[in-house]
Amino acid sequence: TLSSAFDVSTASFVDSFSVSSQDSAIRDVEFNADGTKMYVVGDTNNSIFQYSLSTAFDVSTASYDSVSFSVASQETNPSGMAFNTDGTKMFVLGRSGDDVGEYALTTGFDISTASFTDSFSVAGQETGPEGIAFNTDGTKMFVVGEAGDDVNVYTLSTGFDVSSASYTSNF
Repeated sequence: TLSSAFDVSTASFVDSFSVSSQDSAIRDVEFNADGTKMYVVGDTNNSIFQYSLSTAFDVSTASYDSVSFSVASQETNPSGMAFNTDGTKMFVLGRSGDDVGEYALTTGFDISTASFTDSFSVAGQETGPEGIAFNTDGTKMFVVGEAGDDVNVYTLSTGFDVSSASYTSNF
């Protein structure tokens, strides 16, 4: 819990939820828009795992949906993930390919409906990508890297379409 909104210096521990039954090398966690679904990136199994939360954003109420999606055909070292606003696109960042994989979901935020669409290499800027985020309309993509110790910024001419991405700058 943060006593002051968005101020991590005011954080205090509340609870935890073990996902070790699904994977032992967790790299990232994401939520759907209303906090009733949680997604975990597992490096050991090269998969995304889906959980339901009976109370929004409260991990103590999480339960495994017995739904996972393997990204091993595209990435054997997934390190981060993100969704577009309505959950019809999922993006998986990977260290073995140094790229962002784009997946289409026929049902928003249901990873069992995902299929690979495209990928975008970030290797020219980062060889150890760790985290990914987008702005609200998907026209900016941010990739955090371990090798460069920086945040790389990409512009997408079509929102949430990695095939339209181009490198802009870093910080």
